[in-house]
Amino acid sequence: MKQSTYDKAPKKASKEVVLRLENLKKTIERHRYNYHVLDKEEISAEALDSLKRELAAIEAEYPELITPDSPSQRVAGKPLDAFKKVEHKVTQWSFNDAFTEQDIIDFDARVKRFLKAETGKDLNPTYTCELKIDGLKVVLEYEKGLLKTAATRGDGVVGEDVTENVKTIESIPLRLAKDESLIAEGEIWLGKKQFEKLNRKQLAEGKPLFANPRNVAAGSIRQLDPALVRERGLSCFVYDISQYEKTMPKTQVDELTKLGDFGFKVNKHFVHAENISEVISFWQKWIKQSKKEDYWIDGVVVKVNEREYQEYLGYTGKAPRFGIAFKFPAEQVTTVVEDIVFQVGRTGVVTPVAKLKPVQVAGTTVSRATLHNEDEIKRLDVRVGDTVILQKAGDVIPDIVKVLPEMRTGKEKPFVFPSIIPECGGDGRIERIPGQAAWRCVFTDSEAQIKRKLYYFVSKKAFDIEDMGPKVIDALLEYSLIQTASDILDLRKEDFLTLPRFGEKSAENLYEGIQLARKVTLPRFIISLSIPQVGEETAYDIAGHFGTIQKILQAGKEDLEALNGVGPIVAESLYSWLRNENNAALVERLLERVIITKDKAKAPAEGKAAQFFSGKTVVLTGTLATMGRDDAKEKLRALGADVSSSVSVSTDYVVAGESAGSKLDKANELGVKVLTEAEFLEILG
Repeated sequence: MKQSTYDKAPKKASKEVVLRLENLKKTIERHRYNYHVLDKEEISAEALDSLKRELAAIEAEYPELITPDSPSQRVAGKPLDAFKKVEHKVTQWSFNDAFTEQDIIDFDARVKRFLKAETGKDLNPTYTCELKIDGLKVVLEYEKGLLKTAATRGDGVVGEDVTENVKTIESIPLRLAKDESLIAEGEIWLGKKQFEKLNRKQLAEGKPLFANPRNVAAGSIRQLDPALVRERGLSCFVYDISQYEKTMPKTQVDELTKLGDFGFKVNKHFVHAENISEVISFWQKWIKQSKKEDYWIDGVVVKVNEREYQEYLGYTGKAPRFGIAFKFPAEQVTTVVEDIVFQVGRTGVVTPVAKLKPVQVAGTTVSRATLHNEDEIKRLDVRVGDTVILQKAGDVIPDIVKVLPEMRTGKEKPFVFPSIIPECGGDGRIERIPGQAAWRCVFTDSEAQIKRKLYYFVSKKAFDIEDMGPKVIDALLEYSLIQTASDILDLRKEDFLTLPRFGEKSAENLYEGIQLARKVTLPRFIISLSIPQVGEETAYDIAGHFGTIQKILQAGKEDLEALNGVGPIVAESLYSWLRNENNAALVERLLERVIITKDKAKAPAEGKAAQFFSGKTVVLTGTLATMGRDDAKEKLRALGADVSSSVSVSTDYVVAGESAGSKLDKANELGVKVLTEAEFLEILG
């Protein structure tokens, strides 16, 4: 039997429970009236449902509190050793998102503008609308009709070979109805009924329950034992042909029909929309009826139907121009703020975090949400004990979007930022950073900060020590094998063998990773130090200007401040940090253990791209589809460009991907040349 939320309340309802119940009834009735009578929506229907569920839970535990006017009374194969990596023959794109009707109207306008620019004609594309299944993407390659390879999306360029597991999914044909070669894409999912069946089995065996069908689908397909995958009962809808040995279908509708002819399971709920109004109608329809299906649906995928137009539109940013994911409204629930605590970052910045009464939102149990900073707490007027609306859209971190003050009992008090936070170490004092909303620890060597600095030291952006993640660092600290970053470079294979659950192979891998990391470029060396105010781009700017660590150590404040991209605040922070006795000793110890190699950015480069970018200052903004931001930076630096984090009069080019923001606005304001991703790729060749 499920334990009640109010399990600890006495048999007879306490005054607090009664007051909570009365507030719930009043609040639900108020919002019901606003929505159904006045056509006025102050909170989402999902948030209102969450309040109703809490009301029902209290009344179930205390039936004597039920009154006739309560809102509740309204009637209305073989195990694998590991997965191989697979390089995709066709880049696996992801779609941009639309969340509102205006977003999709703007998408339609963009499509028509681009088509006119490309063809000189006023064209009227039509659209296909397909349900966006919330599962795990799979890429299926068939050769002469036989399934050759099945792979996960991975990073879009390289995925994992999951062929043996995919063969256990009955809806995926091992042989096509036609002996032809192609690459198809689909979504693996777990039905809700099958999910419930699996959880009943988990419960009977005393095992933890699964969180949601999507997690089970993703986790199942990555199991090393195909027999276990078969037991899970997965299914798959196929929706796209990304490569075909014959002529591609002329429309998206024809493509879906052809996939069905090949023997794939195609979701039957797709439609051909003549215009964007019909797209919106389809979306609205499925917002209401999506939960009736046996699979999770989180939106509608909208694509230009005509392939000829798709080819004109092409790709930009991280996604095709001809398609977009029209997401359903973000899921919202209500919950209670039980406490506000603080998290200390590696540079000493303290972030307020709301501890919440655990609640399910978008299929995930959430018990914490960041409150960002003091200004955000004041804006929301959030207090301990408040009932709040929590929102989660897609994979975005849950966010508190609204407080319901009408639910207050009078015991809540405005939250005041403390002057002391024990996690800061020392005397625990904190101070507000001048000109910012953030606070930081005055003492800079707390246990929490030391841990996070060490996590960052071994991370990809810094020394990039393979296999050494936070859990390994925690174990090394617990067994007193390290205290500072330099100690990591002194570790021997034998040290790892003294740790619990570390075998010969893992110890050998970690030791080899440390040896490889001893050669580090100057920018990465600077990044690894976690100097306040000195971010990645700034580190590259400083390294590029001075060339050696010795010159940086000898530089005066004026020398640093004069450097492009380094203002007075950054210069002061760097200068002071390097002259701190403990920091200077750490740098000295590190320099005794590493070899600083020449940065690739300064290596000679030839060709058209080098001529174009060499000596130029470039800023990246938005999302790039063809490569990660870090890869783009590396390419630019290899061509002799300086990559900056901010746009100024000295910026030569801004490379703008999809969803470019304020940096693009600044570039236009200053008249800086803006390159689209397509133009950027053309220059790179």
